[in-house]
Amino acid sequence: MVDISTTSEHVANGNEQTHKQKDQALNSSSGSKPPESFIAQLKDALSPDPGSEHLFNADNNKFAFTPGQLGKLINPKSLPAFYALGGLQGLEKGLRTDRSTGLSVDETTLSGRVSFEDATAGSVHVIHKSVTRVDSAKLQYAPTDSASFVDRKHIFSDNKLPEKKTKTLLELAWITYNDKVLILLTIAAVISLGLGLYQTFGQPHKPGEAKVEWVEGVAIMVAIIIVVLVGTLNDWQKERQFVKLNKKAEDRSVKVIRSGVSQQISVFDVLVGDVMHLEPGDLIPVDGIFIEGHSVKCDESSATGESDLLRKVPADDVFKALESEDFRNLNKLDPFLISGSKVSEGTGTFLVTATGVNSAHGRTTMALREESDATPLQQKLNVLADYIAKLGGAAALVLFVVLFIKFLAQLKGSDLNASQKGQAFLQIFIMSVTVVVVAVPEGLPLAVTLALAYATTRMLKDNNLVRVLKACETMGNATTVCSDKTGTLTENKMTVVASTIGQSASFRSIVSECGTDEKTTTPTTSSGLSMNASISSLSLEVKSLLVAAITVNSTAFEGVQEGRATFIGSKTETALLEFARDRLGAGPVQTERANANVVEVIPFDSSRKFMATIVKLPNGLFRAYVKGASEILLEKCSDVLADPTSSTLDSTALGPEQIDDLSRIITTYASQTLRTIALSYRDYESWPPEGSSGDTNNVEEFLSVHEDMTLIGIVGIKDPLRAGVREAVRDCRDAGVAVRMVTGDNILTAKAIAEECGIYTPESDGIVMEGPAFRRLSEDEMKQTVLKLQVLARSSPEDKKLLVKTLKVLGETVAVTGDGTNDAPALKTADIGFSMGIAGTEVAKEASAIVLMDDNFASIVKGIMWGRAVNDAVKKFLQFQLTVNITAVILTFITAVASDEEESVLTAVQLLWVNLIMDTFAALALATDPPNRNILKRLPDRKSAPLITLRMWKMIIGQAIFQLVVTLILNFAGKAILNYDTPQEEEELKTLVFNTFVWMQIFNQYNNRRLDNNLNIFEALTKNTFFIIINIIMVGGQILIIFVGGRAFNVTRLNGIQWAISIVLGALSLPWAVFIRLIPDMWAAKIIPYSMRHRWFPDAITPKEVRRKGTTTGPEDLQFMRLIRGGRVNSIKIRAKGYAGEGGVW
Repeated sequence: MVDISTTSEHVANGNEQTHKQKDQALNSSSGSKPPESFIAQLKDALSPDPGSEHLFNADNNKFAFTPGQLGKLINPKSLPAFYALGGLQGLEKGLRTDRSTGLSVDETTLSGRVSFEDATAGSVHVIHKSVTRVDSAKLQYAPTDSASFVDRKHIFSDNKLPEKKTKTLLELAWITYNDKVLILLTIAAVISLGLGLYQTFGQPHKPGEAKVEWVEGVAIMVAIIIVVLVGTLNDWQKERQFVKLNKKAEDRSVKVIRSGVSQQISVFDVLVGDVMHLEPGDLIPVDGIFIEGHSVKCDESSATGESDLLRKVPADDVFKALESEDFRNLNKLDPFLISGSKVSEGTGTFLVTATGVNSAHGRTTMALREESDATPLQQKLNVLADYIAKLGGAAALVLFVVLFIKFLAQLKGSDLNASQKGQAFLQIFIMSVTVVVVAVPEGLPLAVTLALAYATTRMLKDNNLVRVLKACETMGNATTVCSDKTGTLTENKMTVVASTIGQSASFRSIVSECGTDEKTTTPTTSSGLSMNASISSLSLEVKSLLVAAITVNSTAFEGVQEGRATFIGSKTETALLEFARDRLGAGPVQTERANANVVEVIPFDSSRKFMATIVKLPNGLFRAYVKGASEILLEKCSDVLADPTSSTLDSTALGPEQIDDLSRIITTYASQTLRTIALSYRDYESWPPEGSSGDTNNVEEFLSVHEDMTLIGIVGIKDPLRAGVREAVRDCRDAGVAVRMVTGDNILTAKAIAEECGIYTPESDGIVMEGPAFRRLSEDEMKQTVLKLQVLARSSPEDKKLLVKTLKVLGETVAVTGDGTNDAPALKTADIGFSMGIAGTEVAKEASAIVLMDDNFASIVKGIMWGRAVNDAVKKFLQFQLTVNITAVILTFITAVASDEEESVLTAVQLLWVNLIMDTFAALALATDPPNRNILKRLPDRKSAPLITLRMWKMIIGQAIFQLVVTLILNFAGKAILNYDTPQEEEELKTLVFNTFVWMQIFNQYNNRRLDNNLNIFEALTKNTFFIIINIIMVGGQILIIFVGGRAFNVTRLNGIQWAISIVLGALSLPWAVFIRLIPDMWAAKIIPYSMRHRWFPDAITPKEVRRKGTTTGPEDLQFMRLIRGGRVNSIKIRAKGYAGEGGVW
């Protein structure tokens, strides 16, 4: 017996566990003393770490253990803690569960309690409430009911992490207000209000003169409040959208055993005590202890930093080793499953011991929660915003200096008193600061966030779940898509429609192009017999061999989906299982497997393209069942079943003639778009057999004896093409996006399907190649080949990654689809990785940027459309805002300098309203235009394309010129043109200029709905409700300002003629935009100096012009922008290195 006295202090749990109980647990197994290090660790095996004492206390605990004690198993891995808790049997009893049947679906509250002593005493098998085995058809795929597992959730909680604390409205308001310019304006407003109050109540007024000097200060404050309020609500809505998206991104289905039946539940509903399945590619969501399985190896690099794959040892074997004092390989005794790690090989089950915040991954996630980085588009915009900030700041400084000099020059001989002089100086200061407000586009860095938030929400409705924000915008510029075949281009609804068993028996379903609907197909054999007649001719022994080869050598299982019993797992395996059940009379899969004495499982691997299971037969022999790619398995076979109708499993040698016949069968199946799978077996005298490598790695051991197999048969599986795939491939081609099929299938199958869906086009010299041939190409040959490569068959994940890397070297923006664990490197390497939401492994999903919720290729096309819509939305907003920026700054500068009173025609409050229009309203209106089909009728932008194109500059400068000409003519010549003489009419003229300026912006929004030279600016307008609503708000706001703004906005009411002048002049921007669009882009390019064109618009350089190479470097960060603005700009994480040099921001 292990006899260890414990001296360390221990915090009592809800069961009032004492040192005595703990010692009893450690003494519960027989054997002599283990090593001193193990003894030393046992002393503190279950002691709480500082700060975690609360996890060891649990009120009304009906279980033997607390979350703190279970946490000691993993943090770090602790064999002493595992031993102290009584091993798997102790955990099983203490958590009131069962390793075979899992939790009961009927569990609500628990009666009685299990003490620590009861759970850890001896090796008594678990005793608990009997579990009722329920009919699988009654189980529903649904979240666990809130009334279920009440006591279990009370102590251990579920598998949900607390929601990330979002900023409150007040916090967001403070961030928005914490803008240096707004604070500066606030100071100016306070001073203005103070002086205004003094002038209103402390200075004499002429009879009838309104005492309203205080109004301007109040108006500036109100304008600041509105700007902060709108910005706050905008940010709040954005945060809510991303919280919703993150919830969706984190949710997934996992496989557990409850009441003895395997079923799928939400990962959030996994509980301590659940028994979970392990399969290759699974991302383990909780901590646990390995129960049993075959060759399970985990990649824990992301969880522990361990780079090697770690083989998991069944918990009972580990406990027996500790009991028997076998400490020679203590470091290799690893029954621990850590959340966040990935299953690389093998299958099995494990017992969940920690969920949510108590799991290793949960603790790490909680500690690392932080803001996401800026996307590439945000980075480019941030650099541009910094340039504009510098120009706007310089303009404001020059304006202040000029006006201040004029002010000083006019002081001599002035009859103004001190307060009036102070008020005049303050007007200059406020005007200069307001120019900065208008010129510096604070809303610009956030405009892309709004567009992305809107697009990602809408993309989710189109079955694109965006996990990495930058992928949304990058997808718009994708130039090539490397797509899987199965489940993406095809439906992944597989059915066995053809088979050749042995040398003689075969059948073939006449399958329509659309699928395998039994009502419209006629199964026949080569001899004209029906499928049923052909299969019934097989002997009972051959049927039994087929059933075993299919059911035992499979990882799929019977479960429940959407309330009905079905097979869950690989679609190829489920098709074979359905064939075995429906055609061969196989019993329940669990029964077939229970009747087999499985000794070893070699999991499927995409590089080997087969899986194997070794079972011990009643006669003492060991039989290996193998299934996989037909060409590969045929090479490993030396014999084939001679007569499938015979009761003896006699075989005959495979000669060249038979191999040719079987190869032709494979070719025939493949050319008819069937996936071919071979089944083989071999009997061994012992396992491991004589002549094996003796390698401790069971896979290598099997590979060394995988030869001289007997071929059972070859099956053909039909997977119909998805509806709409041909159209989606055509859309990609029209959009300038090349589609390539990358598959592990036979080259003939891949070629036939690629040609069927329009990917393979022999008339365009498209190339079809196999993976082994592709990887042997030299670097130069590969670069030449990939440009015309359309189908890569029999490819490995390494081939896919090599293809992606080569395409990226050639300057392509590459999107890749993948569903397997081994696809993760290619998904990570690609610019945009698409994983499959239905068939994809969790590792693939984590490596991807976007999850296709319906596994459908057509959803990728929708992703391209939304990606382009995001880029277009930001460019539309940018085009609109820069027009307002240029016009407002120049107009303010000219009119203020020319004025005798140093006053701009647009006051500070009026400019704040314009700023609100262009910073927030325009962002909402222009960032929410949904994409239309025409967006696919243009080529993608290159990676180095400038943010502001030549065509955009043509519209920006053209509209700015028009707006400046109109407003300056009205300001300086309006009195003469309109015959205004009286002071009242002069006030009306100023209001007329302001009103006209705003109406030009309102109409210019419509111009900016298009970035190309097409003239239909109203296309799909009715589909953008946001745009219509925002325009109604802007028009309504302007009307209110003119009618009731009065002194606050320095406006006076206008009559009907003046309103008509304002609206007509504003509307003239529409025909003016038509004129601008009719000007050829190359004419506009000729105006720009060559050096500027070379840097910013290389596409505008004609072949006749001499090309010179030049480089530029962009600013490291938005230091100037941060210096003069702050606020929301500081709340964005920015890494903007080198973007100006990569094609420029202009």
